[in-house]
Amino acid sequence: MADNNNGAFIWSIANLLRGVYKQADYGKVILPFMVLRRLDALLEPTKDAVLDTFEKRKTRPGLDHILPTASSQAFYNTSRFTLAKLADDPANFKANLLDHVEGFSHNVKDIFERYAFAAQLNTLEENDLLYLMLQKLAAVDLANSSRTARAVRSASAARSTG
Repeated sequence: MADNNNGAFIWSIANLLRGVYKQADYGKVILPFMVLRRLDALLEPTKDAVLDTFEKRKTRPGLDHILPTASSQAFYNTSRFTLAKLADDPANFKANLLDHVEGFSHNVKDIFERYAFAAQLNTLEENDLLYLMLQKLAAVDLANSSRTARAVRSASAARSTG
């Protein structure tokens, strides 16, 4: 998705939430999903290395120090899923998404707990929006940090003027 369309992309997600959430509550859904997509994009290049390291060393102490090195980040994910792979199994999407989030290091899981992410998933699922949210998010490229920052600023500016 082009840079100038990222603000529109975020608003397209907000449009999905109309009638299910109050406008003031959109951030409770959009922000954790955007964080999830961004983290997923950052970890994608090292996903196989992290999974290999995890399988070889999962019974040994010190994984919290070894896996960030394997991921080249201050966090990691040991789930076999990515957002793109989650889309391959719509029947088990929610369970697999929860498994994916549970696979993150403790410092990242804390973010999703603070957003009450599991409760948001329940609301989205009850309103047949969960899989649709995944499809939209899996399609956007959030690997470039400057692009992500511009998209968030654009959406914030549109909200304050709109």
